[in-house]
Amino acid sequence: MTNYIKFEFPSLSANEAFARNAVACFAAQLDPTLDEIGDIKTAVSEAVTNCIVHAYPEDIGKVFVRCRFLADAALEIVVRDTGVGIADIAKAREPLYTTGGDERSGMGFSMMEGFTDYLRVTSKPGRGTTVTLRKKIGGRQRVR
Repeated sequence: MTNYIKFEFPSLSANEAFARNAVACFAAQLDPTLDEIGDIKTAVSEAVTNCIVHAYPEDIGKVFVRCRFLADAALEIVVRDTGVGIADIAKAREPLYTTGGDERSGMGFSMMEGFTDYLRVTSKPGRGTTVTLRKKIGGRQRVR
């Protein structure tokens, strides 16, 4: 059996740190480097923040996170919401594009892509968005 975790939480900004740290703790089983943990935390932070800011702009909804280990020492992270969805995924993935106002940089998807080995975004307007991330863990070099 492949090890996995699943959890959900309300789309409150206070829960972003919890999600990022929970995934990092789970990933620790693969013995990642500090840089790999940092990459995972950054990518999860961006994915969850997108749910909080964009999926539920007028109310509080649920954010779902699932993580599992893949056979090739990779971690798969799925962050999903049931919010407003994305009408044009290609446009949303363009650097500097945002629907979150002047205080948002529009770099979320670019950062997720830069800190992981794989990024897939699926969405249906009015039904939500799913972000799938994968990060191969090389593990620390052993000193003998």
